Amino acid sequence: MAETAWRVLLVLGTSAGGVGRHVRMLAGGLAAAGHRVVVAGPASTDRAFGFSGVAHFAEVPISDRPRPASDLRAVGRLRTLAAGADVVHAHGLRAGALAALTPGRRAGLVVTLHNALTASGAVGAVYNVLERVVAGRAGRVLVVSPDLGQRMARLGARHVAPAVVPAPPLPPPRRTPAEVRAELGAGRRPILLTVARLAQQKGLETLLDAARGPFEDPAPLFVVAGEGPLREPLQARIDAEGLPVRLLGDRADVADLLDAAASLVMASRWEGQPLIVQEALRAGRPVIATAVGGVPGMVGEAGLLVPPGDAGALRDAVRRLLAEPGLAARLAAAAPGRPLPGPEDAVRAVLDAYADVRR
Repeated sequence: MAETAWRVLLVLGTSAGGVGRHVRMLAGGLAAAGHRVVVAGPASTDRAFGFSGVAHFAEVPISDRPRPASDLRAVGRLRTLAAGADVVHAHGLRAGALAALTPGRRAGLVVTLHNALTASGAVGAVYNVLERVVAGRAGRVLVVSPDLGQRMARLGARHVAPAVVPAPPLPPPRRTPAEVRAELGAGRRPILLTVARLAQQKGLETLLDAARGPFEDPAPLFVVAGEGPLREPLQARIDAEGLPVRLLGDRADVADLLDAAASLVMASRWEGQPLIVQEALRAGRPVIATAVGGVPGMVGEAGLLVPPGDAGALRDAVRRLLAEPGLAARLAAAAPGRPLPGPEDAVRAVLDAYADVRR
């Protein structure tokens, strides 16, 4: 049993990836340490991540876009749930702003920001307002990258600290690299793996530009594991240009794919602490990635970093990795030595934040 048993309300919006996995890890870790945990979010998140298996789950309609009627219902539901909590810990800007706007809330508020703003126009303007709400009302703002922390400090956040977002351990590979290569039809070609939601933030148009080559024989095969709204236009371009890229859809065998890959490749416009980068480093795989958000601090000497949106630089990094003798081996050797956090570090960090906002 924990020395101080907190009543914690974890709040998140729509999630299909890293945020949901992180909240699931925190909920399990906090509950195992003797804290009373309620997770609030859309029903789809409980189906995807199994929050009910480790904590009480309360359905709250927090969508990925501003929806006034739904947002009002969410605030009302959060008001009821927060009445029984010592700390409300919201994940993401929308969930954080709705929690901050909950009337009569006496629980301390911690908000973890997992992503930078990439929307523009009217939606971007609304999100700018939500940022200011979080900065002004949260007792502690946790951020996944230094640039997010600087932005929140400029907006007036009183206490900003780094978030600790570890990747859960991958299961061991179940198939050999040869079996994976046979499935993908790779032959002798090096496999370059991207694991990403097919969405604007992930810079996949830059990846396709880079994949055009030319490359030395045998030319690499780029494979992308993930699903999302850009699948159709990406596939149409791959087909029209005959690009050496395969969209695999959502995959449960990431460990198998990593084991068969020559490198992880990430072309994102922005990232915080991407779980797949941590997974690649633990698996001893080199990383080629854009130097954005929290990526440089994670990768260190275990990868090659390029500017975002620069297809030529990304292509050159791939060429270098495949052609320079010993480079891939040196990067791979440095990967497992990177100082990556574990679940116990994340739980310890949030408990420190909860104690601070309750002082």
